[in-house]
Amino acid sequence: MVKISDFQIKDVVNISDGKKLGNIGDIEINLNTGKIEAVIIGGAGKVLGFFGRDEEIIIPWKNILKIGEDVILVRYKDQGEIRHVEEDV
Repeated sequence: MVKISDFQIKDVVNISDGKKLGNIGDIEINLNTGKIEAVIIGGAGKVLGFFGRDEEIIIPWKNILKIGEDVILVRYKDQGEIRHVEEDV
């Protein structure tokens, strides 16, 4: 069993270019099935999560290839499968 806090400390790495995308800030769960639908990688720049403009990367669960001890490998090559969400707070 894995806790959400275990996910949040792992680096998320794109396998197509080896670039670190960030860390998981949140997850989307389907309440009907109880399954994780996507992970959300928070962008940098917000102060305590409140001020400023930030971009989140939402990666569908099917794009997660491997969860290791230190990193989570994801497929970030196909832009059609990954949604970007901009927030204003």
